[in-house]
Amino acid sequence: MTRILLLCFTLVFCAANSALAHFGMLIPSAGSIADKKDASLTLTLSFSHPMEMVGMPLAAPASFKVFVDGAAEDLLPTLKPAKVMEHEAWSAAYAVKKPGVYQFVMEPKPYWEPAEDCFIVHYTKTVVPAFGEEEGWDAPLGLKTEIVPLTRPFGNYAGNVFQGQVLLDGKPVPGAMVEVEFYNRDGRHEAPNDYMITQVVKADEGGVFTYGVPFAGWWGFAALNTADEKMNHEGKPKDVELGAVLWTEFLEPVRK
Repeated sequence: MTRILLLCFTLVFCAANSALAHFGMLIPSAGSIADKKDASLTLTLSFSHPMEMVGMPLAAPASFKVFVDGAAEDLLPTLKPAKVMEHEAWSAAYAVKKPGVYQFVMEPKPYWEPAEDCFIVHYTKTVVPAFGEEEGWDAPLGLKTEIVPLTRPFGNYAGNVFQGQVLLDGKPVPGAMVEVEFYNRDGRHEAPNDYMITQVVKADEGGVFTYGVPFAGWWGFAALNTADEKMNHEGKPKDVELGAVLWTEFLEPVRK
């Protein structure tokens, strides 16, 4: 009987975890660069449930680039294996040498999620400004799907309102559902109940969503849509969840 109860508990626990929101993650060692000491960035790429700190394996990405001044640089060869939340992840070193707004983007290989009976592809973006430059943070990158920030995606205080526009194939997505989660890296925060783990906002008819960030840290916004094309899994066509993910940091003021 004890073994049966333990098995039931395990199944319930796993089911609960599988129902958590998925987030592609691309977190830099610094959210902005004002000093040369921060110019040697470490970028960590992973896949997880960030609020509950439950990791999932991230295979070697299909693409990893940085966009600056309208040009793209391939960073895929710089990736090295890493571990995040005890699962396969990746890291890369990148030296920022001049002022600019650096948009880092990861496109992962499709991830099969049995609990949702679909593949997941999260186009994940993080914007890092350097040495006082801040032009171009609102420029779309032409990704399959992306969140174009309408609020500057850096230099924000906790408590600020954040806005973004969801694009799919370059066009706004009316009524897009956007999931929002906090990267609970140090485990200091605990959701009062399961509904509080993932926040959800709905975009307007122009694909624009608004969210008030309650406390400091890294916050992820994931706009989810289903691709028109299906992918094969064990001989059967399956849906593909396309996620437009944007990570941005919110800070508390320095107290004297």
